[in-house]
Amino acid sequence: MVSTPLLEISDLAVSYRTRSAPVTAVDGITLEVHKGETVAVVGESGSGKSTTAHAVVRLLADNARIERGSVHFAGQRLDNASPRALRTVRGARIGLVPQDPAVSLNPVKRIGEQVAEVLRLHGLATRPQAAVRAVEILDKAGLPDPATRARQYPHELSGGMRQRVLIAIAIAADPALIIADEPTSALDVTVQKVILDHLQHLVAESGAAVLLVTHDLAVAADRADRIVVMSQGRIVETGPTATVMADPQHEYTRKLLAAAPSLRSPQVRARATEEPLLVVEDLAKEFPLPGGKSVKAVDGVSFTLNKGETLALVGESGSGKSTTGRLVLRLTDPTAGVIHFDGTDITASKSRELRRRAQLIYQNPYASLDPRFTVAQIIEEPLKVFRVGDRASRQARARDLLDRVALPSTMLQRRPAELSGGQRQRVAIARALALSPDLVVCDEPVSALDVSVQAQVLDLLVELQADTGVAYLFVSHDLAVVRQIAHRVAVMRHGRIVETGTTAGLFGSPQHEYTRELLAAIPGQAVPHSEGAHP
Repeated sequence: MVSTPLLEISDLAVSYRTRSAPVTAVDGITLEVHKGETVAVVGESGSGKSTTAHAVVRLLADNARIERGSVHFAGQRLDNASPRALRTVRGARIGLVPQDPAVSLNPVKRIGEQVAEVLRLHGLATRPQAAVRAVEILDKAGLPDPATRARQYPHELSGGMRQRVLIAIAIAADPALIIADEPTSALDVTVQKVILDHLQHLVAESGAAVLLVTHDLAVAADRADRIVVMSQGRIVETGPTATVMADPQHEYTRKLLAAAPSLRSPQVRARATEEPLLVVEDLAKEFPLPGGKSVKAVDGVSFTLNKGETLALVGESGSGKSTTGRLVLRLTDPTAGVIHFDGTDITASKSRELRRRAQLIYQNPYASLDPRFTVAQIIEEPLKVFRVGDRASRQARARDLLDRVALPSTMLQRRPAELSGGQRQRVAIARALALSPDLVVCDEPVSALDVSVQAQVLDLLVELQADTGVAYLFVSHDLAVVRQIAHRVAVMRHGRIVETGTTAGLFGSPQHEYTRELLAAIPGQAVPHSEGAHP
């Protein structure tokens, strides 16, 4: 006998009003989630997966409209339910873990109050009872010292702790269904693993079902009983996780599998030169704290980066890797240590020559490009600043660079708002290469991108290095990404380098316990998948 689904979505279609015409985001989605089951909805940005999840509890944008179809939860129809009926379901019977804890928590309310609010709104506890229960729920969600956390504000917690608070809010009323919308996409892989492990444990204890929205097939492979693959608003493939991973039927699923960093076969990197470009010795950086104290963000870091080589600095948030990158570029002053660039001591220098020969690619392609500039102006700006060539030669250089990063010349007159995240990052790479630098510091350059776009950008960086001989200092928290691009890896923790080695050597035989912890956190390792899906 087939059990009745807890959640049943039938022929769901959702559109968004725009100035020109309605845009269909979800087009005929049908799926089921049963009690105690975890179903992962996987796809790139714009595939409609988050819209589908939010349509379940009708938490859609003001310009969104459900065009057709139905949503049933535990026998109750939700797609046309009254606001009053929805309020009895949201939070109480369906819990939502949103993607971004930075905007999902009220910045002026204490953590304990925000958890307690769920209990009070649904009549599950009085105000005094809710305050006590909130601490218990925070403890259940895995927050250390929950009584203290309950008295704190969101800005006083780390990203991982804030995400645990969102999980606490979602599970507060013991819901039958938890919708987790990219719950760990902004977190380090080790924190991601801890949080997903904990969520899985809580779900197993309560018997709740989970609808997990993610762009990463490796995460879905680790966590889901069934996978639903979405593309352009439609379901293109669905089935048990093991089946989809081992024998994907749709070309788009195979593309996602081939793009996931932790599921890709590592690229064989040609040996770089042995000629040093960057030599860092005992580099340190302290930041002052209130009360005359200070914190050492970088503490005695030493490494060598050769010409044409990629050295990855890997570690969790707060390990000092991004600060090290900024010190190398002389964007901030070191407290101690020495930096040599191509044989010249630049420790106390901020010369124009260094600015010309060393460039930076930022993490966020949405914030790193001037929204007022066209793509042509963005790429040509470094050339104008250093008075390289005339107007015609700069325009020709911009066209050449755009072609080199695989974008059509028709994009030269577009502005950043008219580009996708992957296109913006390609423009940022073109700008960084405009002056033919010897060194590019890549600060988490793909962490804000979908896995398929990540793969394209990583392949592009490898190709450009082969063509130009540029060296990369590649900053990342994700060892799966690093494996695709680095010749050597330096693992950072608490401001220090704890292990350095070739990429193959470090992955094959990690020496430090922290390196082993980072490697163990890579998703998708235990799940068999199609060899044919690999590039």
